[in-house]
This record gives sequence, C-alpha cells and structure tokens, in this order.
Amino acid sequence: MMRFLQRLGKSLMLPVACLPIGGILMGIGYWIDSDGWGANNLLALLLIKAGGILIDNMAVLFALGIAIGMSKDQEGTSALAAIISWFTVQTMLGVPVVALIMGVSEDKVPAAFEKINNQFIGILCGLIAAACYNRFYKTNMPDFLGFFAGRRFVPIMTVLFTLVACIPLYFVWPAVYGALVFVGESILNLGAIGAGIYGFLNRLLIPIGMHHALNSVFWFGVADIDDIGKFWGTIEGGVQGVTGMYQAGFFPVMMFGLPAAALAMYHTAKDNKKKIAAGILLSAGLCSFLTGVTEPLEFAFMFLAPALYFVHAVLTGISVGIVAALPIRAGFQFSAGFVDWFLSFKAPFAENPLYLLPIGVVFFALYYVIFRFLIVKMDLKTPGREDDNTAEMAIELSSSDYGTMAAAILEGVGGAANVTSVDNCITRLRLEVKDRLLVDEKKIKAAGVAGVIRPGKTSVQIIIGPKVQFVADEFKKLVK
Repeated sequence: MMRFLQRLGKSLMLPVACLPIGGILMGIGYWIDSDGWGANNLLALLLIKAGGILIDNMAVLFALGIAIGMSKDQEGTSALAAIISWFTVQTMLGVPVVALIMGVSEDKVPAAFEKINNQFIGILCGLIAAACYNRFYKTNMPDFLGFFAGRRFVPIMTVLFTLVACIPLYFVWPAVYGALVFVGESILNLGAIGAGIYGFLNRLLIPIGMHHALNSVFWFGVADIDDIGKFWGTIEGGVQGVTGMYQAGFFPVMMFGLPAAALAMYHTAKDNKKKIAAGILLSAGLCSFLTGVTEPLEFAFMFLAPALYFVHAVLTGISVGIVAALPIRAGFQFSAGFVDWFLSFKAPFAENPLYLLPIGVVFFALYYVIFRFLIVKMDLKTPGREDDNTAEMAIELSSSDYGTMAAAILEGVGGAANVTSVDNCITRLRLEVKDRLLVDEKKIKAAGVAGVIRPGKTSVQIIIGPKVQFVADEFKKLVK
C-alpha cells in the first residue's frame, strides 16, 4: 500500500508543480480588487481568471497527471482515457442526470451531487484510466475489429469501468456528504473545541474533496452560521467576538505553518534532489503564505507521507481551536493567506488580527521542528527523499546534447528492437528489455551516466540526474 501511495504521490508532482503560479495570480488579482474580484479592474479580472484556469480545474489536472504517471509507459492515450472518465462521472452524477434518475426536479437533488467536481473524483478517474491502459493497451482483436485494437481499446474500456464505478458512487456519495454535514452540525455548540474539531476535519477531508460538506455548515448557510458572509457584513446577524471563529485559526497554518513544513521538507531532501524539491516546495510554500492556496503543497506530500499529513491536520485543529478561544477574529473571502489577512483589518467583525502574527511564529517553529523530526526519524518519503536502490550522485550535463546521450544509451541496451518499455522518475531512466544479455553496461556508462542498476532480469535503471526528463524524451523518439 505504501508503495502504491508513493507512486500516486509521484504522479501528482507534475500537476502540483503547475498550481502555485495559479494561486499567486489569483491572490494578486484579488488584492487589486478585493471587493469586485475583477468587476472593478481589468487587470485584476485577467489575473484572477488566468489563475483560476489552473486552480478551478485542479481535479482535471490530477486526473491527467495520475493517468500518465501510473500508466506503464506514460503514453498520451492514458491521459485521453482520464478525460473521458472525468466527463463520464461529471455527466452521469451531475445534477441534471441525477434529477432524471430520481424523477425529481433539479432543485430537489441532494447537495452532494453539486460537489462532484473535486480532487477525489479526479484522482479516481486517473486511477481508472491508468488501470485500463495498463490492462488493455496491447489487446488484440479479430481482423474486422482491428481498428479498435491496442491503445484504441483503452478509452472504450475506460468508459465501461467508469460507468460501473458510478453505480456505488450514486449511493455512497450523498450518504457520506450527509454524514459529514451531520457531524458539522453536531459540534456547533462546542465552542472553541468544536472549532478545533472542525479545523482538524477540514484538512483531513481534503484528499477526498469532502471538506466542502463541513465548509457548507460553518462558512455558509446550511446551519445559518454563514461565518464568512457575516464576518464581512454581507449577511446580517454577526456577533462581535464570535463571528470569524471558524476562519481566524487557519491563518497561522497557511501563512506560517505550511511554509515552515515546506522548508523542513527541503532541508531534509537528499542533496542530489534538493534543486528538484525546491522547485515544488518553496514555490508552493510562497503560494500558501501569500494566497492561502494550500493544495499545491499538501498534495505534494499527503500521499508520499500520509502520517505527516495527519499531523498537519492535527496541528490545524489545534490552531483553529486556540485562536477561537482567544479574542482574535480575522476572516477571508478567498483563503487564509496574507492577502486576506491584510484586507480583513477593515472587516466589521475583525478583532486583534495583528495577534495572529506571534501565534503564526509559534506555529512556524512547531511545524518546522515536528516535520523535520518526523521526516528524519520515520524516514518519510517527502519530495526529494524517494527510495533509491543505490547511492545516486546526480550529475549536471555539460551541454544540452541530450540526443547524443540518449543514442549512446540506446546502443548500450541493445538497440530499439530490444526495448519494450521506457519510463523515468526524478533521476533515472527506467527501461524494460527483451534480452538482458544484449545490455552492455560499459557502453551505457561511457555515455556519461552516473550509474546502471539491474533490479530484475529484464529491468534496467540508468541514473542520469535531475535532467533525466530531457534524455528520456530523446530516448523515446529513438525507440519509436
């Protein structure tokens, strides 16, 4: 299971790497026009919409990334299958179709089906697509059906398997959603303790996209709390010292805690992978601090190190609970980043928002120390700490002539006819060959690689370094 989760986490790295810039663009746009969200300023509108292309379609990006990353040869057909799977779920479990199935009007459809566009569904569709690709991409057909053989058969089977998956989702999804709403309503009278429980569950449910159910209770109108609307005065009924208690405690985590976690993960990354880890972690940490968009960072480690993500959820609950118990109130319209914290000073129910800064410093220290200790103590596979079969020394290619290196490696593994599969991870070119006796390690090493590993009879792993993707791209061209 851990190996599966780590592979899933690695597959998310590509889409996750795209997200920080989207969050930062949206945050800047919202800062420029905090009241109209682009309605009053063209530049703000362009920035918000440009950032939203990525953030609003995060689930689709996850479906694509997982389908490609989990498929055997990372071929584009798996991505096509993922999109087809996604469209199938969104259509079959969308409000209009569900209304027809139930025989009711659309406004009577359970609210859960309005939240079917989420990261969990994206991950599920990606996994279905990858599984179908791995199983059916070499399927043979009789001559009269030959057009549908091989990779063309993958989308067909993906639709069928996705339709089957929609059957249990039709019954389970609203039940789970309703149960979470019930839990949220049950802790309303617990004061600061209830706020802390909410903060914990809010983070814990992000991997399956069901945090929206709790948010609808505390931030919006399901239980008539409307903490966001009342805090900003757009909805009547706010109470000084109470309104904002379900928002303020997220600021120390998103502005200080998660950036500290990113720093801890960077500092504990392997020396030869620090540059790669920095590209994802530090930009995602900045995104969390500035805008409160945390998914780029959280998805970077939640599957690679689920125990660490649980600790993050606990720390979030503690932060939300402590702040709710203190005379501190701050709120957000976008998310709990610096932009909203600064703008919340003028909100009608704001109370001592500056006090969040020393609390944030404390949580910065807590996150950094706890994350660094647990990563090292438990040998958690956070970005930059993935398993290696040998001591790898990353190398920097002296030039951009990746084609020459790829050609030399291909000659060393016995030519294109001997290669059956091509893949790569962060530092290695991973190959499957037909005849292991044709592999000449001396020729491969002469190409300037850092090492060669033979983990199986037909498996060859060639250690190249952080620029392996460029070599892999050239290698794939040569074997086609």
